[in-house]
This record gives sequence, structure tokens and C-alpha cells, in this order.
Amino acid sequence: MFQLPVRRFLAISLTLATASATAFSSVSFAQKLQCQQLPELVQVFLAHHYAYHEMTDTIRSQTLEQFIKSLDPSKTMLLQADVTKLTHDLAPLFKSMTQGDCKALQGVYELTLARAVENESAVRDLLGPKYKVDESVEFMMDPEKRGYSKTLEERQKLIRAMTHFQVSSALLTEPSLEKAKKQILHRFELATKRVRERTDIELVTIFAESFARALDPHTSYLSQDNMEDFQIQMQLSLEGIGVSLTSQDGYVTVEDIIPGGSADRMQVLKPKDKIISVAEPGKPAVSVIDMDLRDVVKLIRGKKGTQVKLTILRQSDKSESFETTIVRDKIDIQEQAAKLTIEDRTMNGRKLKIGVLDLPSFYGGRDSGARSSYRDMRDLLIKAKKANVDGIVLDLSRNGGGLLDDAVKISGLFLKSGPVVATQDTQRRKDVLSDQDPETVYSGPLVVLTSRLSASASEILAGALKDYHRALIVGADHTFGKGSVQVLTGLPMELGAMKVTTGMYFLPKGGSTQHQGVPADIVLPSAFSTDDIGEKTLDYSLPPNAIANFAGPDANSKEPKDHWVEVDASILPRLKDSSKKRVSEDPKFIEISKEMTEAEKNRGSVKLAELRKKSEAEKKKEDKDKDKDKKLAHRRRGDTDTPQLQEAIRIMGDWLTTKSIVAAGVR
Repeated sequence: MFQLPVRRFLAISLTLATASATAFSSVSFAQKLQCQQLPELVQVFLAHHYAYHEMTDTIRSQTLEQFIKSLDPSKTMLLQADVTKLTHDLAPLFKSMTQGDCKALQGVYELTLARAVENESAVRDLLGPKYKVDESVEFMMDPEKRGYSKTLEERQKLIRAMTHFQVSSALLTEPSLEKAKKQILHRFELATKRVRERTDIELVTIFAESFARALDPHTSYLSQDNMEDFQIQMQLSLEGIGVSLTSQDGYVTVEDIIPGGSADRMQVLKPKDKIISVAEPGKPAVSVIDMDLRDVVKLIRGKKGTQVKLTILRQSDKSESFETTIVRDKIDIQEQAAKLTIEDRTMNGRKLKIGVLDLPSFYGGRDSGARSSYRDMRDLLIKAKKANVDGIVLDLSRNGGGLLDDAVKISGLFLKSGPVVATQDTQRRKDVLSDQDPETVYSGPLVVLTSRLSASASEILAGALKDYHRALIVGADHTFGKGSVQVLTGLPMELGAMKVTTGMYFLPKGGSTQHQGVPADIVLPSAFSTDDIGEKTLDYSLPPNAIANFAGPDANSKEPKDHWVEVDASILPRLKDSSKKRVSEDPKFIEISKEMTEAEKNRGSVKLAELRKKSEAEKKKEDKDKDKDKKLAHRRRGDTDTPQLQEAIRIMGDWLTTKSIVAAGVR
């Protein structure tokens, strides 16, 4: 999600807020989206979208396609005939909702519940007293290749195969077949329960979300709950007890303890603890077994200084349950904040000090004093300079984007001044965002590590540095390829928010990252470098475009202390050859290449016997790794264990010891 330049961002935000307030003014205040509010919501989206401004048959068709996909993403519940029927029966909804009539959604509820009950019944029959795992079965993993079953018999065969796979997986951790069977059956029981508890309001919300996704992959309707999650992600803070939770077979389970949070300070919770009830002081406990994870999180979150009582089930040598009361506090989610580590290496006979900057996202709050990725990065670069680093590796390999304003300002930390990115709206009006600060905080050699997961704002940063020849780009063949701009605006009546694609962005030389991303100067193998990952694979992705070159002449300073040596294309062949030789001999990269070949082979049908053998081998390997927890903790502090990052550091070493850099005396 991007923020536009302040003036235009405020203008667009105010326009959206005014339009939405007017559109919804005739409806009574509510916290959940109602059927009669759908037409106004649709019009507000269309009024501000980059490519679509009126309802068309294409948008209607794509909305229904997304809606049905939301109901059955794995394509294990609905039949092809069900999809055809739903498409036909829901088509009139676009007209009837203008009269506040969404009765067509009742048929959706009845059909999906019937199919969920059928699946549960089939699994219950299969997992009877005489059940044995059939290792001869094959299963098509990819739902898109598999498609919807054409008959009940075909779907039952699919469910049987999937159940055998799930039981086989459960047996890797469960001590007995009976327990594994119980776990898998309960999984289907929960699926039925979720469908049965789905309300008309939830279906209306799913329909609104489907309409937004029908416009492009990044336009979305955020319910109030999703909006709160989004704000937490952007601001890297929340008020709660400081645990990361997951849902496993009906139990809300502690996945991780967030450093610095209340639970971490009390040291009372452990990973894998199950939360079985939650209570506010003086109120009865609420059982959370089989409760939706989002609802449990709502119960646990709360204002700083308030208490929450949890009943915990812990299983080790024996099962035990206990109660604990934790005081909620404000938590900084450090795991997603920028980090600096300094690596001392000897390369090509020279002792080097290389700074590794990990930037997982572009974060920040609305308040001027709120934590931001720009301020964190500036402080870390100053710290790196004081440590006299010879070069810096900036890791954007898991950075999926965030705030555009921070991406522009962070680019300016490595440049003197000048245009960083341009945005263009539907009227082809162009806004150029520039680094206004003439200070170059760091002028030394810079390597940027990317992957197919590097997207959006991280592509702007990497792309601008590449266009100005400021950095050497190392990593995946290209980044994700998201070149569109979104504006987030809150809706009235606590209905959440809308995120709308309002334009496209372009790099200083005029190119777009849409679909093609930012190509690497030196390509490294990665498990993420598959055709499944990337903007061009997403439904209804907007096409790329280009504008005229707008790069500025003042990006590089003439002052010696702020001047940086441009990446010299003539040294690339030498750096590529050295890297290629190391990669070809590195066991970790060899393993990655092997896994990629295996993954490509498994895009078709997978045999259970082969998959089980591989899973058992992986489990044995994990069991032998006695330092696993220590390594995990190290990765959270700053992962220098990935082969891609290690190779990026070695490439920096090669670059630093070439004559062009040494002669320039850059530090």
C-alpha cells in the first residue's frame, strides 16, 4: 500500500471520505456491512479506480468468479455443476442489491453447508474401525490444475485421497493411528461448523471483498477487523499480551512469544501451549475451543494496563492445565523492524567489515513521533558509518512493500537529491516524488538483495538505486512486479476501509515494474523463483506501461565525502563468474536447485508413498538438529544464514577488492 505525496494524498483521501459519507448517509449507523450498503460501496470504488469507472459484464463475471473461489479455494467442496448454478443464481444480485435484496445469498449458504456435511460424512465413513492408510493413492496438489469435480463420485475419490494424505502427515507427529484419525475428522467437523455459523452479513462482506478483487489484485474492501490488523502491520505495534497465535484442529495455539511483550516478561507461556478459555477480571471464562482464531484474538487483545485471564493446556511428558493472568501492554513488533548486523570477513586477502541491513517492510504510523522505517534506517546507517563498514548489503528479499513515502525517503539516504518515483493516475496526470534532503547519509558501496517476494515499495527503492547506478542488485531473476499505487481510506459507521488502485508508478528512467519487476545484476538460485510467484500470475492484473525518462542530474554529489562510485558495468562479468563458481559448489544452493526440480515435478499428481518417505526423512533431519531453537532465535535477530544473503556478502567482498573500488578509496 502506498501513500501519495501529501497534497494529493490528502486530496484523494478527503474526496473518498466525502463521497463515501454522502453515499452512506441514508443508512443507519452499523458496524457490519449490510446488503443495502453494497450499491453505494460499489460506486465509491468505481469512482476512484485507476482503470474501471462503471460496472461492466466483465466486472460482474469476475466478481462471481472471486466469490465462488472464496467459498471453496481448495476446490474440494463444490461440483462443477454447483459453480454453474451459483453463477446463474447470483447474477441477478447486482440488480436486486440496489433494492436491498440479497436473498440470492441464502442459496449459497444452503448449498455450501450441504456440500460440507457431505464431505464430513464421507471422511467419517472412511475413517471407520477398519481404516488403513492407502499409500498407493495419488493426489493432484494444485487446485487450479485439478479443477472442480464433475460428479459426486469424482469428488468422493478426491476427498478419500486427500484424507489419506492428511492422516499420513498427522502420523508424523501423532503417536497412534486413532489419534491421527480423530485429528483429521475434527478438521472436517470444524469446516462444517464454520460454514454452518456463516451469517448473511458475512456473505455480504465476502461479496464486497470479491467485487474489490475483481477490479485488480490489490484493490480490496477491509472489514473493521481486517482494518485493525492492517494498522497493526503498518505501525508495528499493538496492545495485547505479546504472543503470536495459530489455529490447529480447533485449538488456539501459542506459536511464538514476542520479545519484550507481557508474556515474554512473565515467562509463563511456551510455544505449543493451547489456550482453552479467556476471561476478563470479574467475568466468567469463555471457552475458545473450536472458536474462530480472529474471535479469540479479539478476546485477548485490549487496552494497555488491563488484565486478561487465560486457561492453558500444556502437553509435555504429561498433560497439565493452569490459569494465568497477564497485564496487557503496548508491544513493538520487533521482528518486522529494520535491523543491522556487522560481519567481519577476510576476502581475497583483505580484512573487511560489511554491514547487513535487514528491512522486512516499510512501516510507520500517522503520528509524527511514531516509529518509522525511514528513521530506523537512518539511525542504523549512521551506526554503520561509525563502525567504519567497508560496504553495506541491504536485504529486501522478504520485503513485500508498505509506505511509499518511506521508500522515497530511504532512497534519499543513499542519494544526494532528485526524482525517485513518478505516479500516474487515470487521467495520465503525473506526480514526481523526489528526495528533497541534499544529505547523503551513506555513500559507500551498496549491494541490494532481492527475491520474487520483494514487491511494491521495495521495488521502488531497488529500482531507483539501479536506475541511478547506485547499487548492485543481487538475487532473484526479477522482483515480484507490482507497479500499482493504492490509497487507503476509512469508511464511516465503522465499516472498515477501502484500498483502491488509483494509479501506476514508474522508475526514474521511465520504466514500470509492473509484471517485469526489477531485474538482478547477478542472479542467485532461490526456492521462490518460480512462475507461481509474481504480479503477472495474479487474477486481473493490470497491464504494464512506460513514460519518459525523468531521472535527475543531481542524484550524485560532487563533494568527496558524499560522492559515491557508480556501479561499473565492466566489472559485472568478473563478479558474475566468481559468484557462479561458488554457487555451483555450495551444498545449500545445490539443495535448492534439487528442491526446485522436485517441486516442478510435483506440480502434477503426487504419490503418497513418495511424499511420506520424503516427510519422514525431513522429520529425522529436524530431530537431529539439536540447535534448531538457537538457530531460529538467531534468524529472528537478523538472518545471515540464508545462502542468498551469504552469497550477497561474498559478492560485496569481491566488489570491494576489485581495483575500481579500492582505487576510489570509498568507505
